[in-house]
Amino acid sequence: MLQYIRIENLALLSEVTLEFEAGFTAVTGETGAGKSVLLGALSLLSGARTDKTLIRQGADSLQVEAALYFPQPTAIDEALEASGLPCCEEGVLVLRRNIHRSKMPRVQINGSIATLTQLQALGEHWIDFHGPGEPQKLFHERRQLEMLDAFAGNLENLSRYQGIFSEWKEACAAISAIETGERLDADEIEFLKKQLSKIDALEVSESSITELERDYTRISQVRELAALAVDSARALGGENGACDRLREAGGQLESLAALDADSEPLVERVRSLQIEAEDIATELDRLSESLDFEPEVVEAINERMNLWQELRRKYGGSVESVLVKREELATKLSLQGDIEGLLAEARQSEEAVRNRLVEQAAVLRKLREKTATQLATRVADLLSALGFKKAQLKIEIVAEPELREYGDCRCRFLFSPNAGQEVLPLNKIASSGETARVMLALKTVLAESDATPLLVFDEVDANVGGEVGRSVGTELARLSGRHQVLCVTHLPQVASLASNHFLVEKSQDETDTFVSIRAIHGEAESRLGELARMLGDRESASAQAHAKELLEG
Repeated sequence: MLQYIRIENLALLSEVTLEFEAGFTAVTGETGAGKSVLLGALSLLSGARTDKTLIRQGADSLQVEAALYFPQPTAIDEALEASGLPCCEEGVLVLRRNIHRSKMPRVQINGSIATLTQLQALGEHWIDFHGPGEPQKLFHERRQLEMLDAFAGNLENLSRYQGIFSEWKEACAAISAIETGERLDADEIEFLKKQLSKIDALEVSESSITELERDYTRISQVRELAALAVDSARALGGENGACDRLREAGGQLESLAALDADSEPLVERVRSLQIEAEDIATELDRLSESLDFEPEVVEAINERMNLWQELRRKYGGSVESVLVKREELATKLSLQGDIEGLLAEARQSEEAVRNRLVEQAAVLRKLREKTATQLATRVADLLSALGFKKAQLKIEIVAEPELREYGDCRCRFLFSPNAGQEVLPLNKIASSGETARVMLALKTVLAESDATPLLVFDEVDANVGGEVGRSVGTELARLSGRHQVLCVTHLPQVASLASNHFLVEKSQDETDTFVSIRAIHGEAESRLGELARMLGDRESASAQAHAKELLEG
């Protein structure tokens, strides 16, 4: 439930803070007074895109903030957690949006910086707008089907169907890819086989190529490497080399230690150096011997290196790119090996998915057929209260020639506003006022299965009046038993039935124009005067008497 809203520098409104109650709230005012400001603020908080022209002239920024209370915030908290935002504290959701002339816009949800996309996603959970253009949606059969599914509780079945439908489209695409795929001749197949053989013969991997490049470097510089190894070994272990000198130094240090016991550690350290030097000299001897490659080994390494260079030039400069190409070649070759078999397998897979899809489509259709009459009957009953004494509404289930993303059938709303007239599609018979009342009746029935807490109606009572207007107000009031309802209206019959009433007024001086919004449901005289104005003349005794009668009624 919306608890309060604060609006600052939005259009002609300087600043206002409004407290909201549960139930039915009416918003009234002269034509052009600025009633849309409140709806605009709610629209901004639900994530609607806008521009800087909404900022009040002379101000640097506009700001809108609101607090909403959810007695059971499980669903809204799950949505917040999914977006990585803080959950509600004691069921309260706090939204804030700031739009600046020269700075980046800012969105905050429960005190944390958020994106406009996150605000939009959250808006779907707490507010539903029904504006002047809403009834026109009834002319689209897809929208009619959405309403029927919502009433039937078919949304989970539809989601399951659409998941299988995606699988089926992928299976169909796989068949098409095989059927239209490239067919290779014998020479092309032989070429692919040779390329695969080359890659497989080299046994390409990160470790094998690293070893190959190391061996190639060795055989390419074998003489220089061998000479350096021999010279190093001689420097260490040859006549008068480091080992001999260390041996001689060790003997001298032993004599020193015999005279000075403190020198004994030095003897051990020199002996260790001598042993290490002798080991290094031995390793260098072995290295120089290992560099004496057999001609066959040299030739094999050169061949492998030439093959690697060829593969690198063809398929990219890395081991990974060559391996990726190998998979592509292997896949291409395998497809050529058994195209008919692959096609048969793909068709079998498609048939299995299609069978599941047909079964799920039947579940959707059965529930739609079962509830179409129920929805039509309940809406027709409401239409009678809304002034259509002999109206007929039928919902026809129409089979589709093929499976669609919404099932194997669609629906069509047929309507006749008067007795003796043939039922026809809504867009061929209903006037704007009639369509608005049909939409209101549908919304009232569907609201029983709709969990959105705040429903906003913008002039849903347009093109109606008199007793019908009173019936519209009655239905809005009844709807407020399950939802918080906010309605912008020009009808006193509707406004008088609201438990809460906000008045929008516009004033101006020589330099500026101002819009104000204030609650008048606690001010009997102000509310009576506003209803009298809506009836034609706030100063008229008959209008005031009529207004009083509406309030008392």
